[in-house]
Amino acid sequence: MDKNLVKSLQNTGVDTRFVSIMDDKIFINNLKLSRFSRRKEELFRRRFPQIEVIRSKIFQKICTRASRNLAHRISPKERIFVVNNDEPLNIALKTILEPYQRKYGIEIVYGDNIDESIDLNADSIALPITLDDEGENILNLILNGNKIKLLSSNNTYKGKKLVYPLINVPRSWIYSWKGIRPEITNEKSYEDAENLLKFLESLIPNVRENLLKSALFIHNE
Repeated sequence: MDKNLVKSLQNTGVDTRFVSIMDDKIFINNLKLSRFSRRKEELFRRRFPQIEVIRSKIFQKICTRASRNLAHRISPKERIFVVNNDEPLNIALKTILEPYQRKYGIEIVYGDNIDESIDLNADSIALPITLDDEGENILNLILNGNKIKLLSSNNTYKGKKLVYPLINVPRSWIYSWKGIRPEITNEKSYEDAENLLKFLESLIPNVRENLLKSALFIHNE
């Protein structure tokens, strides 16, 4: 994170708690709260012409949903571990969490696998489980006659708190934001659940959200 870049944005009147600064790109998380108008962008780009400002509506929707979960799951000054690779979901995690360094004073630490979080003394681990992952998991368990257990029901791993920033975010939103085609699950059982979920989506609005709500209700009983 370039401190001069952050300072310049703040001097321009931008609230940097609502933008993600990733290398040579700035992603607006919330246009209204960031106050990043076109006029302010012009002023900013005079000093940093190499920085691209991205106004993606789908990314703002992703951030809005993620914030509802993160507000109750992370604490100020927390050290959050994220796996550092180029997978779309992990890129989304890193981009969404970046402004929380200014919003909550968190520190993001990176590694190749979650076991490295131990040596890095992380307080929590952010995992890229999406709303689709949870929905497919629920349907797969139902199809196989198994007890429903949420992927996001695991609260800790080796003493580290688990955080799921994308649990309310459809996978398709992330793929759309990254401009890539949706991936197909390799596991046959999950492929059946994935196809069923797509079919149900054509009949039932917000089927993923409703599946998660129902499973949470059962889980908390």
